[in-house]
Amino acid sequence: MITMGYITAGIMSYVVGSIPFGYLIGLSRGIDIRNSGSGNIGATNVYRTLGRKLGIITFLLDFSKGIAATCVIPWSIWYSFGFNTPVHIYTILLCGILVLTGHSFPVFLNFKGGKGVASGLGVAVGVAPWSALIGLVVWIVFFLITRYVSIGSITAACVVAVSVWFLDNSAEPRYIAPATITLLAVLIVLKHRKNIVRLINGNENRFDFSRSRKSSQE
Repeated sequence: MITMGYITAGIMSYVVGSIPFGYLIGLSRGIDIRNSGSGNIGATNVYRTLGRKLGIITFLLDFSKGIAATCVIPWSIWYSFGFNTPVHIYTILLCGILVLTGHSFPVFLNFKGGKGVASGLGVAVGVAPWSALIGLVVWIVFFLITRYVSIGSITAACVVAVSVWFLDNSAEPRYIAPATITLLAVLIVLKHRKNIVRLINGNENRFDFSRSRKSSQE
């Protein structure tokens, strides 16, 4: 019975992760976001293409996927099945892995999804809140200094992957949560491999606030 709980929670997390909010928001405005800007369905491309408001909404919705997978789905499944034991850390981590997998490889878009930064932050908040806070601060600092979203995201992912071993390693069994968050951080960095190549070649696009404001007014 518990095995069925794991399977159900995992499937739900993957399906929630697969909901392509950026793509759906683009369709609501008559635009296939995959054919605009960078072609990514994430918040940054929505921001650049459709404006600040819709970009922020996309970020919050993608962020909520990670929160749902780590803070809502495991408990709702556990109580629905009538289990008398507390939700195990393995269930939470499984849901975190699968929600990010769903976001990065969504079944609804032929497994071509986003880079996982917002959803990954949501997972980190649910599993490793102190590391998530540090990662958010690092992202803001590096983004403001460089105006490269990719640099902020890659640096933040790497910092979270390191800090989680020191700040969020109290849950038993130890090392399981940090190892999982580190694995997800590696996935996020790998999803930025094209950005890394562009950064090396010097043709990565800086974030243009003025262009975003103009887009939001059109």
